[in-house]
Amino acid sequence: MNTTRIFRDLHGNAKKPLILPNIWDVAGARLLESLGAKAVATTSGGVAWSLGYQDGGDMSAALQARLAGEIVRAVKIPVSVDFEAGYSDKPSAVAENLKPLIEAGISGINIEDGTDAPVLLAKKIEAIKKMTSSLGVDIFLNTRTDVYLQDLVADKKKLHETLARAAAYQSAGADGLFVPGLTDIADIAQITAGTELPVNLMASPDLPKMAELAKLNVRRLSAGTALAQIAYKQIARLAEDFLEKGDCAVFSGDALTYSELQKLFTDRR
Repeated sequence: MNTTRIFRDLHGNAKKPLILPNIWDVAGARLLESLGAKAVATTSGGVAWSLGYQDGGDMSAALQARLAGEIVRAVKIPVSVDFEAGYSDKPSAVAENLKPLIEAGISGINIEDGTDAPVLLAKKIEAIKKMTSSLGVDIFLNTRTDVYLQDLVADKKKLHETLARAAAYQSAGADGLFVPGLTDIADIAQITAGTELPVNLMASPDLPKMAELAKLNVRRLSAGTALAQIAYKQIARLAEDFLEKGDCAVFSGDALTYSELQKLFTDRR
């Protein structure tokens, strides 16, 4: 089964954007698959925190690859990995860092520019595409630009800067454009109209409903770190009462049963 082809096709439906939940462990991936997710992606923040690192490149590509392999083996749907900035400033090293993830069977990656110059990410994209071509493999390369997320330029320049980066990244071989922090309807419309790349947004209460996003030609909506942040907040809330008071009543709330979680892995025995 060519999961990359499936993943590409999921970005091609203008009437139904791909809803892509981001998780950080195998159980989460299996759970989301059981709920009908068409694909699943990791969140670098959730993965890093769960393994004892800060988000933002502190974790190694090897750890990402190990987790990716376990997730790919556990689900049948396409798996995309948040590859952060590639774990190096050297394009050739970024391509090498990706090889274990490709061997793990992933369908796609996110790779970001952050505060780096756009030309650096373009060179990383070129190096990745050259490497994958030499290996005869295909992955969906979603490029993330932080123009809006990190306020890299003045507000009046964000639209132009994003489209300029989109053009550079597409020329280098990118397959998609991720613009986290973008919520303005007028800017969304101009960006989706101004690039041939399928546009990916990050979930935000400030975004319009899915039907409106579809009309704006948004092709993918990602959860980002939201699920991880909410999950850890709930753990903190419950554990606080348990630690301070020994209050067992906190565990009487709504929860997946032990058997429901076990059932997610019945075919792995």
